[in-house]
Amino acid sequence: MSLPENLKYTADHEWIALEGGLVTVGITDHAQEELTDIVFVELPEIGRVCEAEEGIAVVESVKAASDIYAPLAGEIVEVNNDLEADPALVNTDPHGKGWIFKMKVKDLADVDALMDADAYNSHIGGNS
Repeated sequence: MSLPENLKYTADHEWIALEGGLVTVGITDHAQEELTDIVFVELPEIGRVCEAEEGIAVVESVKAASDIYAPLAGEIVEVNNDLEADPALVNTDPHGKGWIFKMKVKDLADVDALMDADAYNSHIGGNS
């Protein structure tokens, strides 16, 4: 399982990459393995303002549908439209081309409160 050290993580299995004043959000490798084959991604609406832990997107697999939560309070500024044609990108490249949305965060200091790779690995019962 891939667990990039440069990302932050939530208890709900989202990863966050801070790039300038924006954060990119996707689901973790662990989450996509649990869901198995992703067949559909319902993307959030650009311009939507949300609170932390608010359900804003949905990932559907052959096994289940799972809500994707905003990791932080802010505004959705971009979505990964490639997922409409190829939702399996979430499976094949969860921490890269499988990103789901980008948001402008209300308070960038909140990013620091999220889990680092070691804490997330412990959260999911990992051994490394």
